[in-house]
Amino acid sequence: MVKFADIKGFIFDLDGVIADTSSFHTTAWHQLADKVGAPWSQELEDGLKGISRMDSLEMILNAGGLSNNYTDEEKQALAEEKNTNYLALVDQMTPADIFPGVKEFLESLEDNHYKISLASASKNGPRVLAKLGLTDYFPNVVDPSTLMKGKPDPEIYIKGAEILGLKPEECIGIEDAAAGIEAINAANETSIGIGSKQLLSEADMVFANTEELTLDNIKANMN
Repeated sequence: MVKFADIKGFIFDLDGVIADTSSFHTTAWHQLADKVGAPWSQELEDGLKGISRMDSLEMILNAGGLSNNYTDEEKQALAEEKNTNYLALVDQMTPADIFPGVKEFLESLEDNHYKISLASASKNGPRVLAKLGLTDYFPNVVDPSTLMKGKPDPEIYIKGAEILGLKPEECIGIEDAAAGIEAINAANETSIGIGSKQLLSEADMVFANTEELTLDNIKANMN
């Protein structure tokens, strides 16, 4: 078991950890599903969490047996349309949308000289951070366009450590989705889940909400 004293960096997911942009994704994907005539369900909505844009589109099309109805170019256009709708919602965000306790936690990480990176599957991560006024906390952001595989593959969290100049075992990853926890664990990093202990049972530790996300609470769970 890694000791708290060995930790030098923190790698954050964005949706559901820093702010609730996942609801914007849900709204935009639901609009697209209605447009193409794919059935929407809670199961589909849950399955879209934490995965890439094109993988999400394929899931929606497959739900309606529609995947073969579109060329690759048409699929790209659908994904871009979804993204346009999503960004219109993102551009309404303000620092008031940051989850409780997150900014204070980031400040404590800076004060204690921890390195910080963002490992979001969303290509719009930097834009969201700017709207939230958090850009300065994240000088290191994994570019999702450079990845070969999406979560639950560990690649994004391995890169999240690399851009900090750290070994995976020196990092803690923070996620709200099971696929993200799986990715952190596979990267050989310590995993923190935000949300349900039942849904995030594979995490090394789980906090019910971001207000519980403090260095003291993490230390208490690791030592």
